Amino acid sequence: MKQREYRLLEAIAEDETITQAGLANSLGMAIGSVNWYIKRLISRGYIKATRMDRTRLRYNLTGEGMRAFQRNATQYVKDSLKVYHGLRQQAKQLIAEMQANGIEHVYLDGSDPELDIFRLSCLETGHPALDEQPEKYILRMRNGAYSLERMRPAGNGSRKIA
Repeated sequence: MKQREYRLLEAIAEDETITQAGLANSLGMAIGSVNWYIKRLISRGYIKATRMDRTRLRYNLTGEGMRAFQRNATQYVKDSLKVYHGLRQQAKQLIAEMQANGIEHVYLDGSDPELDIFRLSCLETGHPALDEQPEKYILRMRNGAYSLERMRPAGNGSRKIA
């Protein structure tokens, strides 16, 4: 199931009286796209449309639609946990490397959720200490992986070390 289809099912599950214009507005999609996806979801048996009055339709999730919605939600949670555990493993490995190399302080550059995972791993192990300002070492996220960089002397930027 595509992300847009899932988001449509989610919005319909929350408000069965929502209009196509309301769906388009809340999901940031064109009304024509919403109409196309709704027809597709109806043909798959995920939703059913009934007339409320001559100009409005009510959309209801069918049993099959609810099961598809739940499967997708469950898969999203599984995928998210897989990413989380992978980042935790990377963080633990990097912390061990930092300890082995005598690195006791690091500055986390950015507010990425991935850096929060590293921060929690540091708090859990008590190492390394997290600096408020960049001094010797900076940790950033680059292409989905942690990147530890050593600060260069004044104004020369930083150099990747791990």
